[in-house]
Amino acid sequence: MKTLIVEDSHLARLELKHLLKKHKEIEVLAEADTGEEAIKLIDELNPDLIFLDIHLPDMDGFKVLNTINHIPHIIFTTAYDQYAIKSFDYNTIDYLLKPITQERLSTAIQKIRIEEEDIQELSLENSIFIKDSDQCYVTKLSDVSLFETEGNYTKVYFNDQSPLLHKSLNQIENRLDKNFFFRVNRQQLVNVNHIKDIDTWFKGKLQLKLSCGNEVEVSERQSVAFKRLLSI
Repeated sequence: MKTLIVEDSHLARLELKHLLKKHKEIEVLAEADTGEEAIKLIDELNPDLIFLDIHLPDMDGFKVLNTINHIPHIIFTTAYDQYAIKSFDYNTIDYLLKPITQERLSTAIQKIRIEEEDIQELSLENSIFIKDSDQCYVTKLSDVSLFETEGNYTKVYFNDQSPLLHKSLNQIENRLDKNFFFRVNRQQLVNVNHIKDIDTWFKGKLQLKLSCGNEVEVSERQSVAFKRLLSI
């Protein structure tokens, strides 16, 4: 599991690396002591897991996550407990209070194993069930044009409907076929089969018009990946 440690304290990084030596499945690729450096390394290395300190010199850990497009597994590390509830808005695996013990670290890593074992990729022909308040829906994934973050929920667009699903966009993305569902930015995930038109936007960005009528902007970084996905 490719791992990045984001922590401004050199001693804390050393201690965490020492604890991680007992977990052979964890490969620490790099370390960062600022948010800016973390964002750069996440883009370059595409880690599977990030140990992320909330308090960094230039920005907090939440701003780091708000800046990147794809959020891997996140384990927050901090000396403060007041951010625990907010952290779970980011599909956090766990929230470790310093000083971190081997027992708590092992529990957090076990949560990742359990979550990954539960993940089964869905095809376009699979149907999904959505319960939004008193209304229930069943739709094939092939009919879904767009998944869009709305608070702690995800809005699902299909057949003139747009109910809310009580799952994060990250949880949904992990179940979908990456050949057909593409994360265009932090808030939106599109079905490429429902793209009706593509316009060039500023700074190399793209704007997509979907069958549901929505127009979505592809971030600058994801525009490059999008062109690569659809090229022959």
